[in-house]
Parts: sequence; C-alpha cells; structure tokens
Amino acid sequence: MSPASTEASTSVDAGTSVTSPDSRLTPGGPGYRRMSFALFLAGVATFALLYSTQALLPLISGEFGVAASEASWTVAAATGGLALFVLPMSALSERFGRRTVMTASLAVAVTVGMLVPFAPSIGALVVLRAVQGAVLAGLPASATAYLAEEVRPKALVTAIGLFVAGNSVGGMSGRVITGWVAQEWGWRVAVGVIGAVAVGCAVAFRLLLPAPRHFTAGSLRPRVLLGTVRDHLSDPLLRRLYAIGALFMTVFGGVYTVIGYRLTEAPFGLPQGIVGSIFLVYLVGTVSASSAGRLVGRLGRRGALYLAGGTTAAGLLLSLAASLPLVLLGLVLITAGFFAGHAVASSAVGKTATHGRAQAAALYQSAYYIGSSVGSTVGATAFHATGWGGTVGVGLCAVLGVVAITVLGTRAARVAARRVPVGAR
Repeated sequence: MSPASTEASTSVDAGTSVTSPDSRLTPGGPGYRRMSFALFLAGVATFALLYSTQALLPLISGEFGVAASEASWTVAAATGGLALFVLPMSALSERFGRRTVMTASLAVAVTVGMLVPFAPSIGALVVLRAVQGAVLAGLPASATAYLAEEVRPKALVTAIGLFVAGNSVGGMSGRVITGWVAQEWGWRVAVGVIGAVAVGCAVAFRLLLPAPRHFTAGSLRPRVLLGTVRDHLSDPLLRRLYAIGALFMTVFGGVYTVIGYRLTEAPFGLPQGIVGSIFLVYLVGTVSASSAGRLVGRLGRRGALYLAGGTTAAGLLLSLAASLPLVLLGLVLITAGFFAGHAVASSAVGKTATHGRAQAAALYQSAYYIGSSVGSTVGATAFHATGWGGTVGVGLCAVLGVVAITVLGTRAARVAARRVPVGAR
C-alpha cells in the first residue's frame, strides 16, 4: 500500500466519527501533547538547519576571503530554495500525506546537513545550502496543513503558535551552539553538530507524530494545482497575509544576517561564542509566538498585527544605539514583534483557506522565505554600503509596508461590513 493510501485509509477505517469536528485534537485531549511536541521538534530541526550558517558568517567570510554580501548567500540560498520548492512539496503532501512528506523532507535535509561541513569552496557551500533549503520545503506547508486538518479551529492559533515556537527554539539553539562550538573548533565542526542534533529531532518527530485522521488524498494534476493556486491568489485577504509574512521576514532576515558582523566589529568587538549567545533572545520569540492566540483574542487579528509591527519598529530604532544593552533590548523587541506577527498571519491563512490548505500555506511560506532571502541579501548589501543604519532602514521600510497593508485590510473589512444587511449581521 502506498503512503498516500495508508494515510487516507486511516480516515476511512475510523468511520464517520473522524469527520466530526469533535474528533479533532484539542488541548488536554489524547494525542494533542504528542502532536505538539513532535511538530515542535520538527520546527527545531527545520530552523536549526535552515539558519545553521547565519551566526557563522564572519568566520565563513574569513576562511573563503569573501565579503558579507557574498557570505550571506549561504543563508539566502537555503531560504530561496525553500521558497521555490514549498509549493511543489505541498502538492506532494496533498497526494502522499502530510506526515510522509514531512518525514522524507527531514530525512534528506539531515543527510545533506552532514555533507555541509565538507564543502571545499564558497560556491559548493552555497549549492549544498540551496539543496538543503529545497528539501526542507516539505516541512512548513505540510505542518500547517496537518494542523488545520487535525486540530479544532478554536485551538488552531495556539497549535500553530507552538510550531512557530519550535522554529524560534531551533533558530536560537542552532545559532548559540554553532557560536560556541565554532569559537573552539571552527565553523565546519559547528554545522556538523547542528546536523547531528537535527537527526535526533527527526527520529523523535517520526516516532511521536500521531497518524493523520482527517487527511484525504488529492490530485497531482498540474491543472488542479494551478486552479487551487489561482483561487488562493485571487483572495484579497490571503494576498495581504502573504505580503505581511514576506515583509516581517525581510526585517528578521536582514537583522540576523548582519548582526554578527556588527557585534564582532568596533565598538563592540565581541568573540564568536558571545555573538552566538546573543541569539538567546529567540526565547522571547518562543513566548510571543505561543501567546499569539491570546493576543488575537484580546485585540483581534489586525490589532495584533499593528502591535507586532510597532514592537518591531521600536526594536529597530533602539538597535541604532552604540550601547550594547540598548542593542540587545532592540533585538528582544524585534524578535518578539516578528514571531507574534508571523504566528498571527500564518494561522490566519489556515483559517481563511477553505480548500487546498497545503497550497495556501505553501504560498504563505514561499512569500515568507522570499522575504528572508531578500532581507538577507539586501540587508547585508546595505550594511556593506552604509553600515548598520542601512540595514535598519531596510527593516523600517518593511515594517511600514506591514502597517500599510493592515490599514488596507481594516478599511476593506469596514466596507464589507457596511454592505451586509442589518438583519443578516
């Protein structure tokens, strides 16, 4: 029996009860903790691998004799590969099952991760990172679709927030571990250690993730896929959410690609291990992402996005200071704002899409990682040309874009509300 039929038959064998919303997972219910922990580990592995070279860019620049803008391609190639392949991978998950695709993606990604330390040149390193990003594309969209199908709607924001929290922990631990390991043994050993950590996460993920009960295999026909994509792109709300995800990630990608260069140079002159530890501020992102559900409950989706954008902008401005404590506080605010905004926008995609959820999530992830690639390259180029102020300028422009799009969404919602007859409200 094929993986697709195996996963699809689970729904058939379980009978009619599995089609009821009451059979979906909910906090406190059986299987929810296993699912949450499994996807948390998948998020850890994904972000640890995806950004494994980001904290090491100064060392990579030194070994290969390249500038920040060139070394940043080891990050941009990975996120760009993910952006390009997330939609095809989501189509495979519609046919062969979310769990199958996520498992295969992690398996190949960790295999490539064990080859990265042996890259003989900057070109070979960039190619390996692009391949790694492409195969990791099976994770984000499939995970979001899995949650949208298996978790009750009221718990979806919280569940996705926990997955995003795993992303933040992966991003943090990967950078912290590589920073200290690289200080003693070099960047090659550091990325090898991350690969080994990801192997453990991948094995635990596969053992823990419950079999899907609501998955129904779809079609791989290009016409069907293109029709679904066209439907999603014709939805104004989804288009706004995709743009918001891309802009938030432009800020984040630029800041964290360049921050290592800034902190190792004057006036700070920090050693590599300390620079890696700066990424402990990702813990703030873990909290803000997992709290996104409560934030939306109090402020609404657009209110939460305004708050996330304002927090990010305040952090960018604080980071301009020549004082290390103020720079760190700025990073805390940037991180909190980014992860909150990302969790709110990505969960809204899952709620908005009524069909082809994997494709809807894939389009969001594609826009999101295009934003990361743009932020990494443009932020590094701006830093090379004008210093940290240039990187901050790029970030502030992106935040202004988030606010402008959210304002448009608010106006569109008001217009739509006025069109609804009073008796139908």
